[in-house]
Amino acid sequence: MARKYFGTDGVRGTVGEFPITPDFVLKLGWAAGRVLAAHGGSKILIGKDTRISGYMFESALEAGISAAGVDVRLLGPLPTPGIAYLTRTLSAQAGIVISASHNAYTDNGIKFFGADGRKLNDDIEQEIERLLDEEMSVVATDQIGKVRRIDDARGRYIEFCKSTAPGLDLSGMKIVVDTANGAAYHIAPDVLEELGAQVIAMANQPDGFNINRECGSTHPEKLQQRVIDEKADLGIALDGDADRLIMVDHTGKLIDGDQLLYVVARDRKETGEDVAGVVGTLMSNFGLELALQELGVEFVRAKVGDRYVMEQLDQRGWLIGGESSGHLVCLDRTSTGDGTVSALQVLAALARRHQSLADAVADVALLPQTMINVRGANRDGFEALPEVQAAMAEVEAKLAGNGRILLRPSGTEPLVRVMVEGKDPRQVETLCRELADVVEKAIA
Repeated sequence: MARKYFGTDGVRGTVGEFPITPDFVLKLGWAAGRVLAAHGGSKILIGKDTRISGYMFESALEAGISAAGVDVRLLGPLPTPGIAYLTRTLSAQAGIVISASHNAYTDNGIKFFGADGRKLNDDIEQEIERLLDEEMSVVATDQIGKVRRIDDARGRYIEFCKSTAPGLDLSGMKIVVDTANGAAYHIAPDVLEELGAQVIAMANQPDGFNINRECGSTHPEKLQQRVIDEKADLGIALDGDADRLIMVDHTGKLIDGDQLLYVVARDRKETGEDVAGVVGTLMSNFGLELALQELGVEFVRAKVGDRYVMEQLDQRGWLIGGESSGHLVCLDRTSTGDGTVSALQVLAALARRHQSLADAVADVALLPQTMINVRGANRDGFEALPEVQAAMAEVEAKLAGNGRILLRPSGTEPLVRVMVEGKDPRQVETLCRELADVVEKAIA
């Protein structure tokens, strides 16, 4: 069955435009409640990030789920991985996240976790989609679901984060933390402070509109400067729902997900933990692959998206994977990508080696890589167009086997991501721009 509403990461779009409307989300909650009740479910958690529309969609989901006869537990603002964690530990049948991750406040989305704290099973999502085409009904009045707020959700999740890095002492470290005015604004700074660090928090004053605005993992420029100004040991940047992590070393240099993934994998190997292999994506830098080879660690690429990274990890029985964007998965610590937990894994690795972040990533020589996002609606089959094929062949010829190209439609936005990687940064930038121009005309 073709997906009608669900993308690779739930249902997402612009607030007020179908399907991100109160009436659709009401019915989505009802359909999810009906399906999960049929599978023996009796309780669903709802959490959200800090964007203004979260209140509206929280109420709509609450009404729909309770109309289906399922109880609701409200978590309030909490990182996506925190909702996944509490879904497991509170024995709920599902957790629902109201968030559009790294997007602006004008967007929002609904995504689901199953009872195991992982993305909801595809078959369950398809059952929900089928019910969305039916007329909504309400259970008998005495069977309507009850709603209660979980008051200690934040504290529970903070303690869990700390437990993933046992014995970690950050005393003497000065860390700048950019929480993107998002869901971790009241989580990540406290976790680090309780572990002994001197914490300088920024972008931690959400107002419903400033989530991801010129801050966070997608806009780390202010963090880079703040680390330098404060003479901090390093900086940490999360995104709006706090499942991504980017870091900054003491010189203000950006450290991306590929480099952080290497630091974690090397640490696991050095401490004798199982590192049979690491999963990256089509966007992962070739330099990461070479560095892992030096460690004797196998590396495979999945399609872009944490869903596909998880699929490869499950198929191979591996535990560590991630994306260049900073979405790291450590299945030996938690069930999904978690920016705060990933940061603690990196910090623990630095502590064990008595290294700075800059020194820890010195063994990963990343190849120059340029990516341009091309906006356009006509993305179906664009790669097969003769003009695009010709442009790709021309770029590959110029790279002469010393690089690679990738064209990838975004799974969450009306974009095509054009990426070129090679040894010469000027050539890479020029070729990426030339290819992006051709793609832009093709999908306009």
